[in-house]
Amino acid sequence: MIKYYSKKQNEPIVELPKHEKGCWINIYPPFDKVELERLSEQLDVPIDFFIDSLDIDERSRYEQEDGVQLIVLNIPIRNQLATEEQNSILYITVPIGMVEVDDYILTISSFENPVIDYFLTQNVRKFDTAKHNHFALLLFDRTVHYFLHYLKSINNQRDIYEKELYHSSRNSELSKLMNLQKSLVYFVTTLRDNEVMLLKMQRTDFLKIQQDEELSDFFEDIIIDMSQAQEMSQIYSDILNSTMDAFASIISNNLNTIMKRLTSITIILMVPTLVASFYGMNVPLWGEKEPYAFLVILTVSVLLTALLVGFFMRKRLF
Repeated sequence: MIKYYSKKQNEPIVELPKHEKGCWINIYPPFDKVELERLSEQLDVPIDFFIDSLDIDERSRYEQEDGVQLIVLNIPIRNQLATEEQNSILYITVPIGMVEVDDYILTISSFENPVIDYFLTQNVRKFDTAKHNHFALLLFDRTVHYFLHYLKSINNQRDIYEKELYHSSRNSELSKLMNLQKSLVYFVTTLRDNEVMLLKMQRTDFLKIQQDEELSDFFEDIIIDMSQAQEMSQIYSDILNSTMDAFASIISNNLNTIMKRLTSITIILMVPTLVASFYGMNVPLWGEKEPYAFLVILTVSVLLTALLVGFFMRKRLF
């Protein structure tokens, strides 16, 4: 699905019937291979730029070929297949391809995502489709924003699952923590790659903004925020690893406590059963002709059971 947009600074975004100079071309799923090939020929963009951007495993990078610039940036999204019942990964990262050629800026992604949707649905004041370098910086900035937003959400969910685990001997809450850990693995790896790419772009002046102090400062702030997000994701990942280890031990300890109590109850019930078994045998026994033999046996069983309960309680075994 290929759509064309135009926007001037401080004006609302407008959808166009076809591409024109200074417009933004956005490619969203579903994809038509014939349309992609046709657009590639019209704009003289290597088709590999489109294919690479749709590869879910593509790493963050940038390159230039025959005057066409490509930036591949990995962004966070909610896993569209994740449900509470399936207990699957909540957040993943996917690549966005940004292609700059002549007077056009083009974005392509294999998933609908909040970063692109932000520019489509919100009236971003400083957004101008004709200013490609500024658009790239805004895209970087919005990517960092969603990384930080999802990291805070993951941390809040971790707190909720921790409270559930304190009194649980099941594996379901531990599985939820494990899925949060998987999301953090995506985030840690992606943020590290994004940060390295941005630092290289700054060093080589790929966006050609060194002469613009305002844009250079904006880019520097984005890199700092990206580094902060990377450190946060690493810290949350370390905390989650420690939490999972601790609560795995807690669950095991809870199970051991339950088994200990059941074993104690079994031993206590064995005493009256043993006494009754002796006097249930079909052989001559002491006191079998006494009128109060049953009460004596019952009293002895109760006393022995009470003594055993007291012993277990004193030893904190019950």
